[in-house]
Amino acid sequence: MKLFVQIPCLNEEETLPLVLATIPRSIPGIDEIEILVVDDGSTDGTVEVARRLGVRHFVHHTRNMGLARSFRDGVDYALRHGADIVVNTDGDNQYPQERIGDLVMPVVLGNADIVIADRQTATIEHFSPLKKALQKAGSATVNFAAGTDLPDAASGFRAYSRAALMRLNVVTQFSYCMETIIQAGHKRLRILSLPITTNAKTRESRLFTSMWQHIAKSGQAISRSYVMFKPHTVFITLGLLFTLGAVIPFGRYAMLLATGTGGQHIQSIVLGATSLVGALLSFALLVLADLQRTNRVLLEETLERLKEVQYGTTAAPVAPGAPENGRPSGGNRPGPVDRTAPIDRAQPAGPSDRAVPTGPAGPAVPAGPADTGLADVPAAV
Repeated sequence: MKLFVQIPCLNEEETLPLVLATIPRSIPGIDEIEILVVDDGSTDGTVEVARRLGVRHFVHHTRNMGLARSFRDGVDYALRHGADIVVNTDGDNQYPQERIGDLVMPVVLGNADIVIADRQTATIEHFSPLKKALQKAGSATVNFAAGTDLPDAASGFRAYSRAALMRLNVVTQFSYCMETIIQAGHKRLRILSLPITTNAKTRESRLFTSMWQHIAKSGQAISRSYVMFKPHTVFITLGLLFTLGAVIPFGRYAMLLATGTGGQHIQSIVLGATSLVGALLSFALLVLADLQRTNRVLLEETLERLKEVQYGTTAAPVAPGAPENGRPSGGNRPGPVDRTAPIDRAQPAGPSDRAVPTGPAGPAVPAGPADTGLADVPAAV
């Protein structure tokens, strides 16, 4: 079984050595451990530091593309190189990489498709009381939208099985964290939580400029995902509210009309008519959303089958001499599928206009203790 630990980085030359030094070299049930650095447009020596410490797998963005795009491109690279499990951590060393073994074990044993670390935000010292309350409220909102029961929905320290990644599709441009939970919940994937203790804070977040920006963008992502999977709940609720808003003023006007004073309260007719139009629009949007939902399900099934052709239904090493994507930009686009190749093996990547992953083209060589893709990194940096 092959594990890829992917580390999205934006100018992390100071903290990246700490992250690499604490990634386990061997994990029970894992045959190979590979390290993937997703360089999201770094302008410092992040890539040079990673190479010096022995990292062999890279995905390069020529400009900052954001956390969601980095996650998506890293997953694409890992699946093309035979990953059975992908762990996502951060380059700022906020997460305890020593717990990666505990994080992946439920996936290894087949007890979970996704494992999300619980940072126990109520105990984090540098979180203000307001931030702790907002973290709790945000997790409750995501749980409501996804039908899950996770204590820390915003945590980025996660393990995904290969099967889960084949079914998840990241479309947001901000952060994948909320979106993948809502998708996983509605696709009936098994999600577990693992309590952890975070490391000391090393820097301010670069994902957002303020807490309120994070709230606004997260709310937007949650709302979009919820409407995508629950259009009936959204539009029926809106339609009923508008209908009630029409019945009340119409009823009031009818009563006034019965007493002979209806002509003096024409505003009730205007308000009722406006609400009735809103109700009709809501129910019309429900029909369109239901049709779009059916179309989305069919497209996702088609995309899943295309991923099976591109990546293989089971993990397989990349063929020796397989070309790497060579054009810098923001992602990894598969080349033409070789129809003569077996469908259950990963296909070589073709030219891309999105990302430039650089790494070994040949198959990874299993080692006694798992090969991490790292040179000897000092235990303390």
